[in-house]
Amino acid sequence: MTAARILVTGGAGFIGSHYVRTLLGPQGDPAVRITVLDKLTYAGSLSHLAPVRDCGRLSFVRGSINDATLVDALAAEHDQVVHFAAESHVDRSIESSTDFVQTNVAGTHTLLDAALRHGVGTFVHVSTDEVYGSIDTGSWPETDPISPNSPYSATKASSDLLALAHHRTHGLDIRVTRCSNNYGPYQFPEKLVPLFITALLDGGTVPLYGDGGNVRDWLHVDDHVRGIELVRTRGRAGEVYNIGGGTELSNRELTGLLLEACGAGWDSVRHVTDRKGHDRRYSVDCTKITEELGYRPLTDFVAGLAGTVAWYRDNRAWWEPLRRRPAPAA
Repeated sequence: MTAARILVTGGAGFIGSHYVRTLLGPQGDPAVRITVLDKLTYAGSLSHLAPVRDCGRLSFVRGSINDATLVDALAAEHDQVVHFAAESHVDRSIESSTDFVQTNVAGTHTLLDAALRHGVGTFVHVSTDEVYGSIDTGSWPETDPISPNSPYSATKASSDLLALAHHRTHGLDIRVTRCSNNYGPYQFPEKLVPLFITALLDGGTVPLYGDGGNVRDWLHVDDHVRGIELVRTRGRAGEVYNIGGGTELSNRELTGLLLEACGAGWDSVRHVTDRKGHDRRYSVDCTKITEELGYRPLTDFVAGLAGTVAWYRDNRAWWEPLRRRPAPAA
């Protein structure tokens, strides 16, 4: 176990808070101290950090990664950065991409600039498999060129390139992770899995894009944060690591599983016009992180999905106000 002062951006969001709870929980490294920097936009909440609030090794700062003065001061006090903060919903990026450019590109640049100025050590940049584009057969290795298709994935690809450029130009210890679709507790109910679960638990209907044939690889958030921590502690500077769940499903297949888990039938499904520029299939090759770092997904998908449904069923007080909250202006 190595002492580290880690700045976690976006640490009050879905994946970031899970990472923080994991590192500060009973199985975490007692030498790690974490500062969460989070703007607390619609998808972030201090309630996500409640289980570790009183552990004594957590500090919270409300603010934006675009605030150069604040970021500079925080970078000076930390050894490492794990960067989750991002606008991440594809449909929102199609409606308006301005916030995505400001946060995902400009905000990442602000962090990188401060990390370089203050000699921050390891900088883990958390990205997405969507930067690769769409693939009909096979799986993407990290060496494949990126070819993003949505405004969201284009901004994440841009931030990936900025981060890696800081390694190649300045020698900053950058490690990039690209994950497949996450699911699990505390995920904001605009994403597919919690959107469907919460609607079905309320007896409502769920929207299925196009013919439902779009394929995604599903990754439980537990496995994702384990992969990120392997990259932080054992990964190599300047490298990209794919993190996948090993369960590829079409949206129609996933819908069937969710209907069954929630006790609903296909009459609860309404077919809607397909998303603009909807990537047909994502699939990441995880050979590199498996062979180098010993990663493999541990969560059985059927069990993980059942546990996720149970969590939403038992935590209505968390998600019901979110479903009633108006969407922010585009």
